[in-house]
Amino acid sequence: MSSTPQPLTRASVLAAHEIIKPSIHLTPVLTSTTLSTLSSSNIKLFLKCENLQKIGAFKIRGATHALARLSDDELRRGVVTHSSGNHAQALALAAKTLAEKKGFPIPAYVVMPTISTPSKIAATQGYGASVTFSGSTAPEREAAVALVQERTGAILVPPYDHNDIIIGQGTAALEFMAQVQEMEGEPLDVIITPCGGGGLLAGTAIAAQGTGTVVFGAEPREGADDAVRGLAAGERVKEVKSLTIADGLRTPVGVRNWEVVKDREMVRGVFSVEEEEIREAMRLVVERVKVLVEPSSAVPVAVVLWGSEFKKVIKEMFGERLVRVGAVVSGGNTTVDKIVELFGEKE
Repeated sequence: MSSTPQPLTRASVLAAHEIIKPSIHLTPVLTSTTLSTLSSSNIKLFLKCENLQKIGAFKIRGATHALARLSDDELRRGVVTHSSGNHAQALALAAKTLAEKKGFPIPAYVVMPTISTPSKIAATQGYGASVTFSGSTAPEREAAVALVQERTGAILVPPYDHNDIIIGQGTAALEFMAQVQEMEGEPLDVIITPCGGGGLLAGTAIAAQGTGTVVFGAEPREGADDAVRGLAAGERVKEVKSLTIADGLRTPVGVRNWEVVKDREMVRGVFSVEEEEIREAMRLVVERVKVLVEPSSAVPVAVVLWGSEFKKVIKEMFGERLVRVGAVVSGGNTTVDKIVELFGEKE
C-alpha cells in the first residue's frame, strides 16, 4: 500500500468520498413500516442498501480509495490481495476501472481459497483479475500472496486492516447520514453495521465523529462474536473459527480496526445474534423490503429486531422518544442455490 496512508479522521473520510464518488453508486436508503414496528414502538428503521452497490457490496468503496492513493509507478506493478468474496471482486473491478482512466494496465492478482463460492470466483475473474488458489487458513493465504508478490512485485491491498481501506468504507456512513437528514429533516440517532474484520464498523465510527450519531456493531453469536468477547475481556481476539451462515463475518477484527472498536467514544457497543435470528431477518428484508441481501447483511437488522441488550441501551440513551436507527445492509452477494439451502428445509 501507499507509504503515506491517510489519518483516521472524519476529514479523511470526507476527502475520500470526493475522490471515489465518480466510481461508485449512491445507494438508496429504504424504510419498512413492518420492520420498524417489529423493532420497537419508538424505533424507525432505515436501511442503507449497499447490496445495490457495484460488485454487490460496500467493499468497492475501500478498494477504490486505496488504489486512488497509489502512485502510477505502484499501480503499474499491479495489486494483490487475498479474499474469498467481496473484497476480491472489489479490487478486481477497482483496478479495471482505474486502468481505463489512467490509460495503462493495472494487473490485479487475487488469492482465493479453493473452497470459495464458484460464482464469486467467476465474478472476480470476470472483472479481469488473475486468480491463484490456496488453502483456506490465513497462513496459507498469506503464503500464497507472498509468492505472487515475489513473482510480480505487486502491491498488497489488505481486505480491511489498512487506513485507506477503513476510510473508504466510512463513506457509506457519510451518505447514510446525509440521506436520512434530507428524508426526515432530522439526523440519524444510531448507525449499526456488521462487524467481521471491522473495516466498515471502524470507518462508520470515524465518519460519525462529532455528528452526535451513535455507532454500534453486530456479529453472529455462532463463534464469530470475537468483538463482543474481546470487549468483555479487554483484549483483541486473534482467531475466529465459525460456521455461521453469515460467512462474510468469519474473521477476527483487524489490529487497526480494534483500536477504533474498543474505544467506547467511537463504538458504543457490539451485540450478537443467533443463527435463526439472522435467517429470519434476512427473510423479512427480502419479503418486506423487496431487496436481496446476503446473511451477513441481515445481522445488524436482526440485532435491531431482537437484540434485547441493544434495545435496553437504546432506551437508556433516548428514553421513549422516536429513535432513528440506521442499519447498513453491507452486501447482496448470494445465490438462489444458497437461498434454497438456507430456507428450503422448511415446509
